[in-house]
Amino acid sequence: MPMFGRLYNFARWLTQDSSEAEDLVQEACMKALKGFGSFRQGTNFRAWMFRILRNTFLTSRAGLRAAMVSLDDDEAAPVELAANGTPESILISCRDQQAIQRALEALPVQYREVILLSDVEEMRYQEISDTLGIPVGTVMSRLSRGRKVMRELLTEASIRSGSRSASI
Repeated sequence: MPMFGRLYNFARWLTQDSSEAEDLVQEACMKALKGFGSFRQGTNFRAWMFRILRNTFLTSRAGLRAAMVSLDDDEAAPVELAANGTPESILISCRDQQAIQRALEALPVQYREVILLSDVEEMRYQEISDTLGIPVGTVMSRLSRGRKVMRELLTEASIRSGSRSASI
């Protein structure tokens, strides 16, 4: 299944647990197979699958808990050195990624979903609209507001980080 990796990544974000994410994707795929007759030819299959996954999450044990989602993975991803990467540039990059992760975790779910689908999954506004079952205008406003909150959170983190390093 070519979309399995993307579905799993989104499920991992939603559940904050790798085994629950696997179960969620499996359940969503089973629901998609059972309900394939309801898929309308000519519509967006990817949006249809993501919508099934999201709805399955919302009705699941994890979705009902409405847990805050973390980017932390059980297996730490190895840092890949750039051809001209220095230890300092790698440290700065890791610090920036951690700040982005914390900012995403702090976002309300309605903004986080839209940002993830747009910026990580690279879905078009219409696909996001179909996936979440909201108007395109709402997708655009949530994306704009979510990005604004992200900028504010990252600015605050940068200021806190700067004041800490200045006092050391």
